[in-house]
Amino acid sequence: MRDHLIKTIFLNFMKDDFLKYQAQTSPTPLAIEIDRAKGSYIYDTHGKKYLDFIAGVSANTLGHQHPEIIKAIKKQVDTYLHVMVYGEFIQKPQVELTKYLASKLPENLQCIYLTNSGTEATEGALKLAKRVTGRHEIISAKNAYHGNTQGAMSVCGVEQQNRPFRPLIPGIKFIQFNNHIEITKISTKTAAVILETIQGGAGFIEPRENYLQKIKLRCEEVGALLILDEIQSGIGRTGKFFGFENYNVIPDIIVAGKALGGGMPIGAFISSREHMNTLKQNPKLGHITTFGGHPVIAAASLATLKELFKSDFPKDILDKEKLFRKLLVHKNIVEIRGKGLMLAIVLKNKESVDQLILNALNKGLLLFWLLFEPSAIRITPPLNISMNEIEEGCNIIIDLLSQSDYQNC
Repeated sequence: MRDHLIKTIFLNFMKDDFLKYQAQTSPTPLAIEIDRAKGSYIYDTHGKKYLDFIAGVSANTLGHQHPEIIKAIKKQVDTYLHVMVYGEFIQKPQVELTKYLASKLPENLQCIYLTNSGTEATEGALKLAKRVTGRHEIISAKNAYHGNTQGAMSVCGVEQQNRPFRPLIPGIKFIQFNNHIEITKISTKTAAVILETIQGGAGFIEPRENYLQKIKLRCEEVGALLILDEIQSGIGRTGKFFGFENYNVIPDIIVAGKALGGGMPIGAFISSREHMNTLKQNPKLGHITTFGGHPVIAAASLATLKELFKSDFPKDILDKEKLFRKLLVHKNIVEIRGKGLMLAIVLKNKESVDQLILNALNKGLLLFWLLFEPSAIRITPPLNISMNEIEEGCNIIIDLLSQSDYQNC
């Protein structure tokens, strides 16, 4: 009894300190106090376990504490940590990772610049497009999300988010995703078009009617580059290694992050050797980073990719998507958007979404909101989640939706 009381007091202090000393991103964080995590589950300090349908917002590719990823991290920690700014020393983890990535990509996407995050990769990709084309106009999509630094925010098409931080980078224009008429706005003044392969924050919106192919063709006509943001849709999540493989288009630059690290912080922008060479001269150090390609994180990333390709991941991911779509059938579900294990449950309104997420939390299931679509709920579990775990989580969702308090939402 005494030990339990002491633990309770300590945990209350932890929450107080979390709110007092750690900068917050919203007025109402979920504030689960984490004790440990393993596989598809997270455990709090009270011993409660939660089935994880979020996966660190698509970052924990193979769940929590995957043995091969942990093994790679420990081996590298015992060898060396940071030794020099990126690109000066030859470091085996960086070389092996970039070589392995290149082996899985088209011929025009063979040169990889490793960064600390997807946001930083976006910054690098925008700079690269300007350097290659000599132009400064960037076209992005309304309701896009590409990161939260000022450059990345400049190409995020939600004015409510951007307004408090203006002025941002000039020369940005926006088009409506999947609007084929607006493709003509891409002109000889355009350096690049940056799009999410599947719009994430907007509600997991897929491109329709060969939209990305038509964007790419227009870019070729006017000499602009196509940047595809694969931070959420990449690294197996849609049933392909990168999401663009689903839509018969090859971009000029890829932006990657999140799942690439298997739970460790990483990003990358990827293009041709010819394009990337423009960043190393006139001026030198056209893009630099101290910790990008950190050897421990590069080792974790390589282990993640090798484990992914050991599995029958394309078929496995699509089979799991089918199971989700089979089980998540209810009169209160308007639709399920997305592809593979990048899915969004669309309900009737925001109130229904809030209720379901918070009630699921009480039942031991982790769901989460999407940035700009208040009627949608994120379903992005670890890629290696089991069929039984999918069924367990879906049963919780359906049971909660069937409760009477949802009927009037």
